[in-house]
Amino acid sequence: MSYQAKYDEGGRREADRVDAESYLQNLQRRIKSLELQKRNTETELVRLQRENRELRKELDRLRSPPLITAVVEDVLVDGRAVVKSSSGPNYVVNVSHFVNTNDIVVGSRVAMNQRTLSILEVLPFSRDQAVSSMEIVKRPAVSYKDIGGLDLQIAEIKETVELPLKHPELFERVGIEPPSGVLLYGPPGNGKTQLAKAVASETESTFIKVVGSEFVRKFIGEGARIVREVFQLAREKGPSIVFIDEIDAIGSRRIDSEVSGDREVHRTMMQLLSEMDGFDPSGNVKILAATNRPDILDPALLRPGRFDRLIEVPLPDKKGRVNVLTIHTRNMNLKNVELEDVAERSENASGADLKAICTEAGMFAIRESRDYIEEADFFSACNKVLGSYEEKDSESGLIYG
Repeated sequence: MSYQAKYDEGGRREADRVDAESYLQNLQRRIKSLELQKRNTETELVRLQRENRELRKELDRLRSPPLITAVVEDVLVDGRAVVKSSSGPNYVVNVSHFVNTNDIVVGSRVAMNQRTLSILEVLPFSRDQAVSSMEIVKRPAVSYKDIGGLDLQIAEIKETVELPLKHPELFERVGIEPPSGVLLYGPPGNGKTQLAKAVASETESTFIKVVGSEFVRKFIGEGARIVREVFQLAREKGPSIVFIDEIDAIGSRRIDSEVSGDREVHRTMMQLLSEMDGFDPSGNVKILAATNRPDILDPALLRPGRFDRLIEVPLPDKKGRVNVLTIHTRNMNLKNVELEDVAERSENASGADLKAICTEAGMFAIRESRDYIEEADFFSACNKVLGSYEEKDSESGLIYG
């Protein structure tokens, strides 16, 4: 074989080898691609199988018959329970072994099978939606520094509400029980609600605010039920502060009346008295109330053991008015303003009146296209805000409001 033939044969072999290596590399890349597709397919299969199981569970849940709610009235020694169903009659039923029998107590709500009436689940305590909305989840952003002219009242509410919650050992060492409830009374707009919010903020307690008129309901027994649920919520969320604003709506003096609405209000007040009697004064639930009509409250509310600490929140004096004005004007752009002169002109003004005066003074400045407030603006605001109260001041007496 000639040299040229040998050279051509070697070239063909080299070309075949290169083609074989290239083909092998292509096959290896193809294998890797198929392996990646296989892994992705297996992952997708696992996801679809899991989703299929979840959908089947959801389908089974939707196909399952509804359960009957009932209230446990008695627990028998053999493990069965006497329940009152939502449809009316009482039943003696068995308890599923999946249910912890220690959770079944008198008064608890349970779910029962429609066919066998066996107890399958213990339901949480039912609470009226209106009661749940009374709890203020966000802690009130009010401190004692935001309240002016009430130094004596702040000191009293600290020792009656804050100390028992934060330092109960002080009362144990002295050997006395703290006051059960605190009643704030006085003219409107002087900071009664602010005091309650401040003490809740300082003690880091759950703040439950309710207006007395919210306890007044149309049907017999509804108001008493709301009172029970409010105090039950306070026990669960302890340490907590229950603040009843305008308590005179349900705490007015009882009189002989043939009107069914009056009798229902009296029943609601009796439930409130019963709940207050059942509280431990040294516990972690404190009761505050506010009213501007102390003259019409029932004496039963004010006896020792109930609202036994009465704190008057009067109109601020001149020094107090200066403190209130200082608080309300700390973010205002003032120019040549003597707050003592403004306090002198705003005699018999409440804290709310002083806040309105500051707002009106700012409005007078805006009206004249100024970015600062002068003393004359405050004097004009005093005439505008307090001028409408002259007749009201002459009629004021023991009845606030």
